Amino acid sequence: MSQSSTSSAPASQARAAQATGTIAMHDAALVALDWGTTALRAYLLDTAGNVLDAHASSAGIMNLPRPAAEGGFDAAFDAACGAWLDAHPDLPVVAAGMVGSAQGWAEAPYVDAPADAASLVAGIVRVKTARGLTIHIVPGVLQRGDLPNVMRGEETQIFGALAAKASVANTADDAGELIGLPGTHAKWAVVRNGRIERFHTFMTGEVFGALRDHTILGRTMAAPASPDTQAFLRGVSVARNSGTAGVLATIFSTRTLGLTGQLASNEQPDYLSGLLIGHELAGLEAVLVRQQSSLAGKSLRLIGNDALCERYRLALAQFGCTQATLVQHATEHGLWRIATQAGFVAAAETKAGASAASRAAR
Repeated sequence: MSQSSTSSAPASQARAAQATGTIAMHDAALVALDWGTTALRAYLLDTAGNVLDAHASSAGIMNLPRPAAEGGFDAAFDAACGAWLDAHPDLPVVAAGMVGSAQGWAEAPYVDAPADAASLVAGIVRVKTARGLTIHIVPGVLQRGDLPNVMRGEETQIFGALAAKASVANTADDAGELIGLPGTHAKWAVVRNGRIERFHTFMTGEVFGALRDHTILGRTMAAPASPDTQAFLRGVSVARNSGTAGVLATIFSTRTLGLTGQLASNEQPDYLSGLLIGHELAGLEAVLVRQQSSLAGKSLRLIGNDALCERYRLALAQFGCTQATLVQHATEHGLWRIATQAGFVAAAETKAGASAASRAAR
């Protein structure tokens, strides 16, 4: 079962606009890029921060159309955004994700946690394209300590969630608001007063793929025709109720339950997924308890792929958390918020106020 964090909602929104002929290119205000390791997602945003058009490709920083030294980043950028920029050559461009890593187009050094949106703006790094445009690259966040932690791209999504109109009531308690970003490297961030205070990373998705594809556990597995929720929740339950010895002591049950006829081959992938997500949440619960908090009864927000977030909602319910809300369009909202805070574009309410003042003056 894939544990990717990709969301297709923005692209669907843009395709719907194209189908109805409602794209108004004259309203274009910003090119926003979500540029990761394996994929590039480009959004054309209007003066209110809504998606006018979108383009997705596999041209992540490790999969450029040609080597970086031979203009690979420029080629990928032009393929994704060239048509927009031909029509509007002066549009500002803001980018987040691994494009700002040491292997990216230009390295944007991490800013230290606690970090707010202003910290990200202050850390923006600029790179010139072959077109002569400037791309503004958002930095990631570094949590220092004996076991340092980093995020790059997720910080933008978090600030997009904080800016979303449909916020969750009573999401924050004395321990701060909890925001989860399921995926290959799942993140759980504690946010207080608009700042990312601390966060935790769980390599759940990557470990799932490695165990399924490169260990003996995968030898008895068969891909299910559709997700098996019962097998998934069985794995979550094992992790929660019988996993005190840790994940290494329970993952072999994926094989032994199959060998003893208690788990069908096509149930094993979902069982393993539930087992790993269950251990992730058990680990998160242990961290929260040390901070005088708990998942039980907590309201929180999830950012990521709809299907994967729904799995996490089911798993969280097993830990007593029944108020997990999915945030839509967090990436676009975050890039827009950073662009407006940096002054690359004017916030919609600012423009509305200026327009009203102009009408009053007339």
